Order: sequence, then structure tokens, then C-alpha cells
Amino acid sequence: MNIYYRKQIWKITLLTIAVGIALLSLWYTNKLVEKLSKEEEKKVKLWAEGTKRLTSMETTMSEISFLFNTVVQNNTTVPVILTNQQGEIVSWRNLDSLKAVSSPDYVKEELAEMKADHDPIIIPLTDNHFNYIYYKDSLLLTQLRYYPYAQLTVIAIFILVSYLAFSSSRNAEQNQVWVGMAKETAHQLGTPLSSLMGWLEYLKSTGLDEATSSEIEKDINRLETVTQRFSKIGATPVLTPLQIKTVVEESLHYLKTRVSKKVELELIVECDDQQMVPLNQPLFEWVIENLFKNAVDAMEGEGSLKVIISEKGKHAFIDFTDTGKGVNSSDFKRIFRPGFTTKTRGWGLGLSLAKRIVEYYHRGKIFVKESQPGKGSTFRVALKK
Repeated sequence: MNIYYRKQIWKITLLTIAVGIALLSLWYTNKLVEKLSKEEEKKVKLWAEGTKRLTSMETTMSEISFLFNTVVQNNTTVPVILTNQQGEIVSWRNLDSLKAVSSPDYVKEELAEMKADHDPIIIPLTDNHFNYIYYKDSLLLTQLRYYPYAQLTVIAIFILVSYLAFSSSRNAEQNQVWVGMAKETAHQLGTPLSSLMGWLEYLKSTGLDEATSSEIEKDINRLETVTQRFSKIGATPVLTPLQIKTVVEESLHYLKTRVSKKVELELIVECDDQQMVPLNQPLFEWVIENLFKNAVDAMEGEGSLKVIISEKGKHAFIDFTDTGKGVNSSDFKRIFRPGFTTKTRGWGLGLSLAKRIVEYYHRGKIFVKESQPGKGSTFRVALKK
């Protein structure tokens, strides 16, 4: 299992735990709200019974005092409205007194809301006369009902901000490590490269045949190009208008001689041969090399690779179409992330590096244009002309 998948598993595990905690919190709070709601309903029914007993002629003075002081007066939280049989408001309790005075419709609006929330409690008075008590949840219960959602929202925002800050810090640290390693690699390659150039001149003087010396010289030049690539990482590259066809053609010519002859390579140019594109040649050749090697690996050293250069509007396009094993649609974006690879011994850095060079240094785009598992893929590089 490569590092990308291990990171994905950890992320999914942590997300699952977080969602589990959130659901548990919501479940517990809802149970608590349900319990309090039942208690408030009992309180209102007790208040209704107390009101009913107060209107009874059979109630003694001691009972009236107990009912008024203990039952009716103790309801200081649950908003209630008492209406008669015709729906006219008789009295109310635990509503906003200032609003009730300043707005004549305030109590009526509260009554309509109570009717929508709960069924009324009926208070029989005489044979054919009765009153209604309407009520709604107390402010405390309402706040408690929405509290976990507010809490989860605040926690989610905090986690998001923390994640973005951590990711930004981690990316900056990774960039520093990447730049440092790249420059150190360029420095380390410099000494043996100079030595190889000296040995080549010596071999030429001893009668080395021209074909062999030419191939050795190509590889030394390639090493020099690789050194330039690493030395440019971290610095702002200089973009020079170059013929896109020439740059691609030269890169493919070098790479073709160093892969299996079972790979059929075809370059198709569907634009002006002289089309110019701002490029940093050493870095962009690295992109071509990575896309080429990715296609060859996908075909396992046998198949057909077409490289098509085209243009439309203000952009030039380079398409790499292979007959390899293809890419699942779910991996179209993930395939460019560092560490993602389908190879048993891959590091998952080639396409990530290509994306960095194209999008950060050349302000272009690189993406999977189309792919079908078992049939092949097309990777597209889009650059401004």
C-alpha cells in the first residue's frame, strides 16, 4: 500500500470518527430535548388543571391558595395563552410584555404559532362551555434544540480553518524541502558531469568512433539538461517564445531511442509549424518526458502512443494518447497528487511534478482529457500562445 492510500485511509478514519461523535451528540441532545418537552407539556397540563380548579365553585380557599401560588405562579418559563370557546384571548403568561403593549397583533401572532406547534389543552367549565390553553416550547428548550447545530457549525469552521492553516504550512514546508533537495541534486551532479565531459574529449582523442561519441555526448547533454532543471526549481523561470513543434519533436526524438521498439510513436501536428509558445525549455521538456514515460509504463512497454499538437483560440494543446491500461474516472484528479501511483514500485511524483511545472511555472493546465480502463488514456497540456 503506497503512502497516498495510507493517507486517504487515515483521513477517512478521522472523518468517520468525527461524524460519529457529531451524530452521537445530536442524538443525545434530541433525547434530552424530547424529555424536557414532555416535562413542559406536563407543566402546562398541570397549569391547565390548576386554572380549571380555580374556576370551580367547589374549591376551598386553602386549595385556591395552593393552586395559585404553587401551580399557576410557578410557571415562569413556558409561554401560554388562554382563550375562550370563541377563540378570543382571555389571558396569557410568559410572553414579552413590552411587545404585547407596543404591538396589538403580537399576542395573536404568538397564538397562531402555538396552534401550529401543539394541540390545545381543553378546560371544561360547564356542560357546554370550555376554554383552551395553547402553549409553545420555552426559550430554554428552543435554544437547547438548536444549540448542538450551532456548536457543530462552530467546530466545523474551526476544523476547516485549522486544516487550511495546517495545509498551507505543510505545503510551504514541503516546498522548502523540495527546493533544497533540487538545488542540492543540481550541485552534486555538477562535478561528475564536468568530469564526464573531460573523459569524452579524451576518448575522442584516442580514436573513438563518431557514432559512439555522438551518443555519449547526447547523454551528457541530457545530464546537463537535468542539472539545469533541478537548479531552476524554486526560482522564477524565464519564459521564452519557442516553436512548440520543435521543442516537442526534439524531446520525443531523444526518448524514442531509449524505449522498447514495441512502442509505436507518432507525432501529429495540426497547427502552424511556426506556432510560438512562451516556454522554459529545460522544464517543459521534463513535462514531456514524464508524460511519455507515464504512457510507456501504462502500456507496459508495448503499444501505440500518439502525440498531437493542435491549437484553438488563444491556446495550444499537446495530447498524449496511449493504448495502455487506462485510468478510472474517480482518479482523474487524484492522479496528479504527490504520492498517488498505481505502480508497485512507483513514488507518484512524475505527474505531480508535470502539473507543478505546467500550472505554476507556465500558467497552463494539465488534465486527463479522456480515459477508459483497458483501452487507454489521453492526457492534455493546454498552454497560452
